Amino acid sequence: MKFAYRFSNLLGTVYRCGNLNFTRDGNSVISPVGNRVTVFDLKNNKSDTLPLATRYNIKCVGLSPDGRLAIIVDEGGDALLASLVCRAVLHRFHFKGAVHSVSFSPDGRKFVVTKGNLAQMYHAPGRKREFNAFVLDKTYFGPYDETTCIDWTDDSRCFAVGSKDMSTWVFGAERWDNLIYYALGGHKDAIVGCFFESSSLDLYTLSQDGALCVWQCDTPPEGLRLKAPAGWKADLLQREDGDEDEDEDEDGAERETAVHGKAVPAAEGQRGKAKYSRVAKYFFNKEGDFNHLTAAAYHKKVHLLVTGFASGIFHLHELPEFNLIHSLSVSDQRVSSIAINGSGDWIAFGCSGLGQLLVWEWQSESFVLRQQGRFNSAVSLAYSPDGQYIATGGDDSKVKVWNTLSGFCFVTFTEHSSGVTGVTFTTTGYVIVTSSMDGTVRAFDLHRYRNFRTFTSPRPTQFSCVAVDSSGDIVSAGAQDSFEIFIWSMQTGRLLDVLSGHEGPISGVCFNPMKSVLASASWDRTVRLWDMADSWRTTETLALTSVALAVTFRPDGAELAVATLNSQITFWDPENAVQTGSIEGRHDLKTGRKELDKITAKHSAKGKAFTTLCYSADGESILAGGMSKFVCIYHVKEQILRKKFEISCNLSLDAMEEFLNRRKMTEFGNLALIDQDAMEEGGVTIPLPGVKKGRCWAATTTEGLLVYSLDARMLFDPFELDTSVTPAQIRAALCQRDFTRAILMAFRLNERKLLQEALESVPWDEIEVISSSLPDLYVEKVLEFLASSFEESRHLEFYLIWTQKLLMVHGQKLKSRVGTLLPAVQFLQKSIQRHWDDVSKLCDWNRYNMQYALAVSKQRGLKRPSEPPGSEEEADASEDDDNSLHLLRRGPGDGDGPLA
Repeated sequence: MKFAYRFSNLLGTVYRCGNLNFTRDGNSVISPVGNRVTVFDLKNNKSDTLPLATRYNIKCVGLSPDGRLAIIVDEGGDALLASLVCRAVLHRFHFKGAVHSVSFSPDGRKFVVTKGNLAQMYHAPGRKREFNAFVLDKTYFGPYDETTCIDWTDDSRCFAVGSKDMSTWVFGAERWDNLIYYALGGHKDAIVGCFFESSSLDLYTLSQDGALCVWQCDTPPEGLRLKAPAGWKADLLQREDGDEDEDEDEDGAERETAVHGKAVPAAEGQRGKAKYSRVAKYFFNKEGDFNHLTAAAYHKKVHLLVTGFASGIFHLHELPEFNLIHSLSVSDQRVSSIAINGSGDWIAFGCSGLGQLLVWEWQSESFVLRQQGRFNSAVSLAYSPDGQYIATGGDDSKVKVWNTLSGFCFVTFTEHSSGVTGVTFTTTGYVIVTSSMDGTVRAFDLHRYRNFRTFTSPRPTQFSCVAVDSSGDIVSAGAQDSFEIFIWSMQTGRLLDVLSGHEGPISGVCFNPMKSVLASASWDRTVRLWDMADSWRTTETLALTSVALAVTFRPDGAELAVATLNSQITFWDPENAVQTGSIEGRHDLKTGRKELDKITAKHSAKGKAFTTLCYSADGESILAGGMSKFVCIYHVKEQILRKKFEISCNLSLDAMEEFLNRRKMTEFGNLALIDQDAMEEGGVTIPLPGVKKGRCWAATTTEGLLVYSLDARMLFDPFELDTSVTPAQIRAALCQRDFTRAILMAFRLNERKLLQEALESVPWDEIEVISSSLPDLYVEKVLEFLASSFEESRHLEFYLIWTQKLLMVHGQKLKSRVGTLLPAVQFLQKSIQRHWDDVSKLCDWNRYNMQYALAVSKQRGLKRPSEPPGSEEEADASEDDDNSLHLLRRGPGDGDGPLA
């Protein structure tokens, strides 16, 4: 269980491609992020990535009407039937072709997928267990080119399909006698969207050139007649219904019925086919030929049409009058997807060019969510000391700070003008120090969100790494071109010294956590140790057999780890300058073959080395990552591989397959080498620096910031279990008020509900006695349970009493086990700090309101008694009272959203 890390969340990417969906309650947005799906909870300000992944980037997502199931289809045609309740994959299916869109019928009984120039209707999976969840019902032909969009009528009787051949086809979900299929023209460009009107067969169609056609049908939905069966089906129905009498209306006219699928002839006036006629055609205002219509959504209840364009502008129109409500620019890139929630208040926009996801409330004209992923890959990250924040730096010259609890980016620093190469926190956790290729090292304040220090060198240079000592007073950065190390003072911002001696670019710097010693790694195959307390002189020089790529100290400062270009990790004693061990990682880092590579992955030297290292909190293991899709955890003392994590299985990225795809081989050679322009969008590399802090670790990848954590809520993990430990025995001990025995048995069974029941049954005045009777082995488990309970439970004071008594009683004994208890204590501190921040903000707000109310009342009490009533001063005071009451009603959280 120590290394049972599971995928926890994906940060840094909020939208990649595909369509957006709102959940049934309208409070969450479902967004495809590469080959994963993220759910953004707008009410609770949280994001959660589902623990499932497809083989390629997700192309479309279809949500069932009840919001329980989702069909996720990737670019290769592979589909996942996922449960949004239990967050698991229920069924896998392959559609044998690229799917453009998928949509459930409003009644939830059918769903339609469009692939190529046809549409296929399947029986939707039910709640019962089925042998095959996807059963093909019908295949519809008609369009000559690729299909683009789907929309259903409210009664699920018909659906419309748009195509790139400028036509829209209306198909019947059943074999209607007067409407089997109908083709609509009238456009001069590819169809982007088609939408039925509410409780009607009337249709709106939109094309890429910005044209809107309004179609009216002369037949209502209830006027559709089932087609009479023929052949053996008709004979079978006649046998079943031979004894039934046909009913007639009072005037003697026949009326159509459908009993057990039997169609009765209708009156003569109703035998005509359904016909469509175009009643109007509108055009959107175009700013140029490049401003094509790229996405559209329509809300049938409020008659709201939202259209997005290639220039990043979107329009809101009221149909069918086509009245313009609002027009706004949300980005400088094309709008790729639009979705409207059930109430029609919130509109979600996805822009794949910059990875933007926006949720806009059109009535108040304000943003509910505004997030943007990284335009380029993130190359460095750092955890804050309490584990609440993650800071990332990337090639897009931006520094982003993420909240690990909510998953949102809450601040972005854009002061750097070139790629950010290094990110680190000070020990206080409120200052971020970054290095960049623009020749500056900057310090950012997380209190005021500003760049308060900028460190520069006497002559222009490019910084490749950065480090801060444990006191936070000394900042060090290594240069890539001048082979020097620069030392600054955080307090004054002045350059203290320039350390020379290396004969190659500096690849990494790291301070000893316990001493004033700086370690620097260089391409000159050496690691130098500098004494910060003794005139910054070199104390030791460690000779390596290959180029040094990364260096880090153990948390206690007694060991030094160095990653080299020959795929080795060497361990050194910094006091005696003696090598204590080495790990060979050549066979653990398997790299894939890029499409532009001319040699096989086996003989390629790219990605065969670790580029980043990080010790675990107890110092017994080390986490290593490089230019590969694998991250490895090694045992330092035994020098063996403990576990290897595959970061991604997304085949849409380059260098993910070990062998070259034979389908891309032609008689002239590799197709990618012939046409290299085709690889401009997909050619990427995967840098994987990772940082581990106790219960979780993170890795910066091409897909975003991946977070893995020890979340074992769904995992049964008993501890010293025997046959006498049962839930009945635990509840019997609680009834006998034998709380210590009940708690010990609950932790041995290790079921969360029983643990919560046992702990919460203890009276608050007996917690100290029960805490003192717990064995030392169970104290760590109780602390971990308390830390996880702070995330969900409302009994804050009760669990705080438990925490205080445990630490007070067992504090002296726990000091000898600091290494093993550090992850649990950090997790506990992180949970308590979050509640402290929330409560302190609320208390500050209430104190401000009370001071304001007291000041206003005091001002009114000091009013001169000679002033007549209704004077100007009294009117001002009454106005102040109204303002104070307005502030008190508003509250601290009103109008706040997850903006970044």
